[in-house]
Amino acid sequence: MNVSDPGSGGKRALPVAREGLWLIAASAFVTVYLALLGLSLVALFFLVVTLFLGFFFRDPQREIPGGEGLAVSPADGKIVEVRMVPKSEFAPEEMLKISVFMSVFNVHVNRIPADGSVTGVSYHPGKYFAANLNKASSHNERNAVSLEIIGGRRLVVVQIAGLIARRIVCGIRQGDRLRRGDRFGIICFGSRLDVYLPPDTQPAVSVGDRVWAGTSVLGRLA
Repeated sequence: MNVSDPGSGGKRALPVAREGLWLIAASAFVTVYLALLGLSLVALFFLVVTLFLGFFFRDPQREIPGGEGLAVSPADGKIVEVRMVPKSEFAPEEMLKISVFMSVFNVHVNRIPADGSVTGVSYHPGKYFAANLNKASSHNERNAVSLEIIGGRRLVVVQIAGLIARRIVCGIRQGDRLRRGDRFGIICFGSRLDVYLPPDTQPAVSVGDRVWAGTSVLGRLA
């Protein structure tokens, strides 16, 4: 798990996540070098790799919805779980759990669901089961961010590595104050995010729905 400087929900000079810049640059350099050597087929392969990396690490601007008491999706992807869960490793009480699965084709920049203060960031080593399986929540490598939100309530968002993903990046620390839609990290190459919301949250999504980070509303905090 890597830690970097936190991003924000605002505009960026480049529509690419900074975590991917060195990979894209390295692949582009190899592509040009091989082309100059006349190794056209190999250079073409690395050109495809460069284009894929640019696609994977894209970081488009998002319009963050206004309004009180909204919790937005921390990731692009598909809703794979919406249910109440009892007190557990990440839930300090019975909470509403909403899980988002990201394939390699989704934007992988993660965003904060709601305004709040970071009360804890905890990394947990683990396995690498496919992230669309529910057991990934408790068995895979993961990083949990706990927030104190409106009314002194708790919200927890957990970054979970997947079958291919082996690098979780989180750019925030305890004590940081964040706003809905702020960038806070990225998980490379397919993964999952679990969001634990207060038990009286009214869910706005169902299993199978497609959501977008910072834009799609997951639920309304009562």
